[in-house]
Amino acid sequence: MRSTSKSGASGQDGEEENSRIPGAPIVWHKVPEDQRPQLWAEFTAWVIRMADTYEMTTEQLPHACWWEHGAVVAELTAMWTGWESAYGSEEDAAAGPYLWHDAWSRCLERIGRTWLGECTNGYHQQKSRTIFGTDPAYRKRILEAGPPGSSGAQPKAA
Repeated sequence: MRSTSKSGASGQDGEEENSRIPGAPIVWHKVPEDQRPQLWAEFTAWVIRMADTYEMTTEQLPHACWWEHGAVVAELTAMWTGWESAYGSEEDAAAGPYLWHDAWSRCLERIGRTWLGECTNGYHQQKSRTIFGTDPAYRKRILEAGPPGSSGAQPKAA
């Protein structure tokens, strides 16, 4: 378990607050660059330990490239922080682990559907898809249309 250091806002006591509370949510792109390698190493060790503990197959987790699938990383990150929360506190020792295992079971099903088994052969296979966030005109067109039922949204003629 990681320890947290507390310091004044000015940091004059010589310590920096650079640890998170175990179980706190992680949004990888928001983790400060200097903290990301250590946190990623802890997360990776946890994923490998869970994969071995739960005898995961390559149909459940793409061995060669799970870290290259954003949705898989997001699912596993949520499970990691949930695991830290469930096993890091004695206050709810009975329900926490049970609920974590229930969520883990559902997570394994979602992971398999997320990457659709494209990488079971041991090689990373990019999905053939259109990336939504790379076309500014696409976003503009959606924003101009407005939400359903607004005056900006015009139904297409049949």
